[in-house]
Amino acid sequence: MAVIENRYKENVTGKFYVDSQCIDCDLCRQTAPSNFDRNQDGGYSFVKKQAQTPDEEAQCLEAMQGCPVEAIGNNGE
Repeated sequence: MAVIENRYKENVTGKFYVDSQCIDCDLCRQTAPSNFDRNQDGGYSFVKKQAQTPDEEAQCLEAMQGCPVEAIGNNGE
C-alpha cells in the first residue's frame, strides 16, 4: 500500500500520487498516459497531472488497482 509520506516530490498536488515503492514497470504510464510520467534519471513513475475527467479518473483508478507493488496512492482529496 502506498504511503503518502514516501511520495515522490515530482507528483503534482492532489488525490493520486506514486511513492518510493515504484519499480518502473510502466503499467500506470500505459494505462493513464495523460496522468503519469517517468523520471528518466530515477527510473520511477509519478503523477504529472491529476485526473480532470471521469475517463481520466477511471484510468488512474485502474492504474492504481493494477500496480504490482501498490505504489500508487489515493489520498481521497
